[in-house]
Amino acid sequence: MSKVQPLVASETSKHMEPAALVLRRFRVVFNAVKTHFQQIEKRAGIGGAQIWALSLIEANPGMGVNSLSRAMDVHQTTASNLVKSLVAGEMVVAKKDGPDRRAVQLTLSARGRRVLKKAPGPFAGVLPDALARLGDGTLARLDRDLALLIAELAADERAAGIPLSQM
Repeated sequence: MSKVQPLVASETSKHMEPAALVLRRFRVVFNAVKTHFQQIEKRAGIGGAQIWALSLIEANPGMGVNSLSRAMDVHQTTASNLVKSLVAGEMVVAKKDGPDRRAVQLTLSARGRRVLKKAPGPFAGVLPDALARLGDGTLARLDRDLALLIAELAADERAAGIPLSQM
């Protein structure tokens, strides 16, 4: 794991208020996420959430929309809309040939595989990938501190189910 620069890393930041320093950290995080999603769209031609969905379907052929929704930690409607766009783009095939004829089984088409090969990883995004590499203690502190920030913002927590690439 690389060392993190202290908040007072430069001459400029030595004279900044703590809130401004933390805001800079958020900007760095948001820029990294935005840059990754721009690279995905430029190289693969589709958005980050669609690439993530393709990667999950490739890893779990035959999965349904509900399973995709759980794997992406998004609302079922969001997953369903993603699947519709991927089916319309001929990247995913949705079939109803399992024991429950109401549920669809999703598989990647040849086109979906080609698109996925073009996309830079990590498919779930750089932020989930980085968070997964942090220790439990760090994650617990981040969770507590971000909960305080969310409360201070009086933010709508329903936004938690929207993929970052769709914000």
